[in-house]
Amino acid sequence: MPLGRAYSVAVAGVDGQLVEIEADIGQGLPSLHLVGRPDTTLQESRDRVRAAVTNSGERWPDGRVVLALSPATLPKVGSVYDLALASAVLDAAGAVPAHKLAKAVLLGELALDGRIRRVRGILPAVLAARTAGRSTVVVPMAALPEAALVDGIEVLGAATLRALLDWLRGDGELFVPDRVETAPEWTGGDLSEVVGQDDARWALEVAAAGGHHLLLTGPPGIGKTMLAQRLPGLLPPLSERESLEVTAIHSVAGTLSDKHPLITIPPFVAPHHSSSVSAMVGGGSGSARPGAVSRAHRGVLLLDECAEVSKAVLEALRTPLEEGEVRIARRDGIARYPARFQLILAANPCPCAPARDIDCICAPLARRRYLGKLSGPLMDRIDLWVQMHSQAAGAFSGEDAESSETVRARVAAARAAAADRWKDFGWTLNAEVPGHILRQRFRLPREALAPVENALKHGRMSARGADRAIRVAWTISDLRGSPIPTAQDVLQALNFRQRGGS
Repeated sequence: MPLGRAYSVAVAGVDGQLVEIEADIGQGLPSLHLVGRPDTTLQESRDRVRAAVTNSGERWPDGRVVLALSPATLPKVGSVYDLALASAVLDAAGAVPAHKLAKAVLLGELALDGRIRRVRGILPAVLAARTAGRSTVVVPMAALPEAALVDGIEVLGAATLRALLDWLRGDGELFVPDRVETAPEWTGGDLSEVVGQDDARWALEVAAAGGHHLLLTGPPGIGKTMLAQRLPGLLPPLSERESLEVTAIHSVAGTLSDKHPLITIPPFVAPHHSSSVSAMVGGGSGSARPGAVSRAHRGVLLLDECAEVSKAVLEALRTPLEEGEVRIARRDGIARYPARFQLILAANPCPCAPARDIDCICAPLARRRYLGKLSGPLMDRIDLWVQMHSQAAGAFSGEDAESSETVRARVAAARAAAADRWKDFGWTLNAEVPGHILRQRFRLPREALAPVENALKHGRMSARGADRAIRVAWTISDLRGSPIPTAQDVLQALNFRQRGGS
């Protein structure tokens, strides 16, 4: 009896690889064997596939069925292969023609009654199918809007195995995707709702314009979280390439919206302060899942009450902050997830956190320990440090503050200036520029660099901190519309680097 073939995709991180599934029906006692490094979930698909085929009105072959997943050295994880496994068996049994199967990629988990269930990672799987040169991909109906985000490949949706088999035999049609609706604009609040706090608002604008990381400290109820939640509203929409990047990550994480699968606005992720290292940077048993830092890719990661976050979690942020990528090592290889995000840290100044600093009852050692979790190497990666103070007056003045729309226009102009300056190098934000480029090819005048050199000479700043201060100075210059930072811009950037100062 000839071999049956079908195709699916293995997703590791946000990258997919085409998997060929071969089915052989031989002599022997009725049985089903899977080879090709299947995990436990995939091993259990034997019972799901057999029941789905039978309950769809098809006859399961009598004999020894061997299903081989190739490449054999690639670990196969999850239930995404169910649909392809069933089709390969029926192809080997001669129950379906092979010409459509040869060009299609099948993705989906089978229920016992033959329904096709949604799986994670549909978007990167469809992208991999297109890259491999396949002409058609069949996905579960629930994942059809997500799969339709990929151009250059025919995307079809199937609700049941029965419907797929009818399509393969030419007796029926599968569903085609509708037009994908654009996601709504950011609804996380407007900057005009924040009363006072001019220094913190200016720091937020600088952070948005240059992609810089920000630390906000101050007593509770002063507006730290409120400000941080409005940062995404100052950022421009994601480009088409960035949208697909971010959507692919959320597809693997299983957090996509059914109505608006394409993420077009910068994501905002705010994990609880009790989150583990795996929840923050990714991991878990079996296939490594993206963590909060990857789900915040091209967006904002807020760590509220950061002094309560585990020290191990905080230290785990150091590599993603520097490299913009998470590499999770597993026995079978390394899963890579992009993690280029803006970090916002918010913290009270001490455990008792009174409204007035003079009312603090904490011992001096307790105050030092409270923010001591924020180590020197981590703080060295934070560009802007702002201490917020209570609003003594004007909270009920009724004066209108600047709206997010007004500030967003200035941010967009500053980002456009930076993108034009760095376009030959492939960078778009000042925060992305390596230090040696700033020191050599875009070296500032001596009088502008004098404050930085003085801080380095007296040990008040590391070389990395100096590079970050110069990046912030470039951003301040872009917001002013100046072609090059002045000494005043550099001084203002250095003031942002003073712990507890603004």
